Amino acid sequence: MKPSSLRRLERLANRRSKSEAIVSPELARALTEVSAEIERQVGVLIDRRGHIRFVMTGDARSVFLPDLSDHRRGRDRLCGLRLVHTHLAGEPLNEDDLTDLALLRLDLVAAVEVAEGGLPGIVRAAHLRPGGTEDEPYEMLPPARVHDLPQDFPEMIQALEAEFGRYRRALAAADGPDRAILAHISTQPATRAQDSIDELSELARSAGITVVDQLTQRRPVDSRYVMGKGKLKQTIIRAMQLGAEALVFDMDLSPSQIQHLANYTDLKILDRTQVILDIFAQHAQTREGKLQVELAQLRYMQPRLSEKHTALSRLTGGIGGRGPGETKLEIDRRRVKDRIALLEREIEKLGNRRELRRRRRTQKDLPIVSIVGYTNAGKSTLLNNLTSSSVAVENALFATLNPVSRRLRFPEEREIILTDTVGFIRDLPKDLMAAFRTTLEELDQADLLIHVLDASSPQVEEQYETVRQVLIELDLHRKPVLHILNKADAADPEVLRGLTRHYQGVPICALDTDSFGPLLEAMKQTLWQESYIAAQAH
Repeated sequence: MKPSSLRRLERLANRRSKSEAIVSPELARALTEVSAEIERQVGVLIDRRGHIRFVMTGDARSVFLPDLSDHRRGRDRLCGLRLVHTHLAGEPLNEDDLTDLALLRLDLVAAVEVAEGGLPGIVRAAHLRPGGTEDEPYEMLPPARVHDLPQDFPEMIQALEAEFGRYRRALAAADGPDRAILAHISTQPATRAQDSIDELSELARSAGITVVDQLTQRRPVDSRYVMGKGKLKQTIIRAMQLGAEALVFDMDLSPSQIQHLANYTDLKILDRTQVILDIFAQHAQTREGKLQVELAQLRYMQPRLSEKHTALSRLTGGIGGRGPGETKLEIDRRRVKDRIALLEREIEKLGNRRELRRRRRTQKDLPIVSIVGYTNAGKSTLLNNLTSSSVAVENALFATLNPVSRRLRFPEEREIILTDTVGFIRDLPKDLMAAFRTTLEELDQADLLIHVLDASSPQVEEQYETVRQVLIELDLHRKPVLHILNKADAADPEVLRGLTRHYQGVPICALDTDSFGPLLEAMKQTLWQESYIAAQAH
């Protein structure tokens, strides 16, 4: 580029445009003249007072925009900058222009035609509109010559932002404030991918998230943006249309992926582990449960504190940032390490007390039976109706966090200790497993495990395998296991018969105590058979 052209570009930065118009005739002519001279697109970003904040050039087909992350203002407001640039061939606004408009939440994007002699020709402009369709999230303004442009730009932007605010408040009133799009990116077969995102949807519901859309993309996971960049652009635009504030991925994101995504969009970026941690944070009631959740949160956040970025600040006070660790998510790494060590000591003390209680129970020679199973399989309902208890039951994942023990008396004046435990789930976060180790140690003392299966679930076999793998990891797979096929009333009779044969299971309905006879008989045979009595004598 010639020195004279560079000087003309530098002088553009010192110009001002009338704040009332999209672009003043004088600025439009300066842009088209230098654009015609260098045969490239030239653009400026103008704030609402008419000051030029950035001057850019590109090639013959596009203009290259700077990083505008410092100009984000939230989802109810636009970024406060409008893009005015030249089009050498007088072409309409293209896909890149409209994508930048949506992704950067620009006030407006305008293209000034470079006419003969470098004069400004027709100006074509567009702005976002609340609730726009998937194909058209923006509104095109009528083409006009630069001297005929409307002079009400500030009023138009003010009205537009007010409409965005009303639109989002209406969505929040209808569905709640936590709205999200779920995304599954993998090379798995379509049915397996759908099962996985369906489970993520159920997790989101349990976390209080309103799922406004789901997407799957069959491709290898991108090391930076997870999905393809084109798909990511479409998803961000879709989130804007639907009033979504978060993008939830059906996988664990690396710190690098979170960083790149946070730099690309102002949406909250969440992964599967954060949703599960959020559910645990909401359900933690006891001191031990709260400590365990905070420990898991801090272990998750520790490797993500290597660099300071905006992704963390977006988590506090909402999805992914609730719970006892909420105010500690952005503390520096040294303090995180100290806090983790303190929590581990506290949880260890509580674990020692739990061990004392277990010893007292063992000294009374009462058999201990622990209920295990996939989350939301009906374990707490079974405990309640077996022992006439009132443990909290919800149709939600991870409603039970801490073990609950109750006595169960058999007609022959025999008693057992029946314990309900936290449910398992596919890809249960390792940080969560480690934080809840003292809770899971309750299973070590069990004389019998009751594995509750949801016979009505299409994924019953996958759920069985998930629980079995967790039991193997905990070195509990050698204990006697009694398989219970719960929700038999809702299962297909033919499928139920096949499951009963396959797992040698006992079909029941945890809500119907009349169905418990075979279960109680199977428990007696397992616990008080001669081999068990002989083993206890030794």
